[in-house]
Amino acid sequence: MSFDFPTFLVAATALTGGIWLVDALVFAPRRRRLAAEAAAAGGSADTAATGAGGAQARAERRWREPVIVEYARSFFPVILAVLLLRSFLVEPFRIPSGSMMPTLLVGDFILVNKFAYGLRWPVLNSKFLALGEPERGDVVVFRFPRDESIDYIKRVVGVPGDQVYYRNKRLYVNGEPAEQVPLPPYVGEGSGQGHTGALRAVENLDGMEHKILINPRARDLPPGCTVLADGPVTVPEDAYFVMGDNRDNSNDSRCWGFVPEGNLVGKAFAIWMHWDGRRDGLPIAFGRLGDVIH
Repeated sequence: MSFDFPTFLVAATALTGGIWLVDALVFAPRRRRLAAEAAAAGGSADTAATGAGGAQARAERRWREPVIVEYARSFFPVILAVLLLRSFLVEPFRIPSGSMMPTLLVGDFILVNKFAYGLRWPVLNSKFLALGEPERGDVVVFRFPRDESIDYIKRVVGVPGDQVYYRNKRLYVNGEPAEQVPLPPYVGEGSGQGHTGALRAVENLDGMEHKILINPRARDLPPGCTVLADGPVTVPEDAYFVMGDNRDNSNDSRCWGFVPEGNLVGKAFAIWMHWDGRRDGLPIAFGRLGDVIH
């Protein structure tokens, strides 16, 4: 079972904030009052021997803040900041498979813009502020429709109302083929060495150019994928058709259908780290750090 980090953050924020708030409103005033009374009561007897300062210090030690409240007060701002940053601004992800090669490689650590398609409540995933919608060519992270505990990343090739088809390694949107410019064969590194020799091309989708990989020996539809078997499909309202850039090694909309708008997580925009233990030499590909995703 995968770890539900958003739920953990919300719960931790509520717990630490709740402990701090209840203590500040209920128990802290009582502790201060008791400490003051104890210091005043013992002040006259203690002054001759140790001074008033000693009585006050002993009273403060006796009625000092509990450890659990001290930890809650310390951790609450940090956890809250992480929750807000991760929920509404930027969230990091790691690429586990080669379905988006050559754009994204196994071991890429990417950043995802969480507000590009509107702000959503954490855990509930319901949108409360609309800011934009995906466009053809966007690389998006979304919750897999068949198992929403898993995050997928693919490229949007069809928006609501579009007619999408894929035939002879060519993508068709509203009856128009996406332009492809051939490139030299792909040379893979690390975990991508098995794709060496695959055909590369630059695909132009509404002016958005991106590289794709093609295996001319593979069928247009991966095994078991039948969404486009009977011809073009029309993308319904509040849904998107997505495909991987590694066209013949991608579990995408051709296999399981459309991505509901409510499943969107955000738009991938940059690579901040690459770590692949199967690379020759250093596992870090320094040349990929800071690359913009397009």
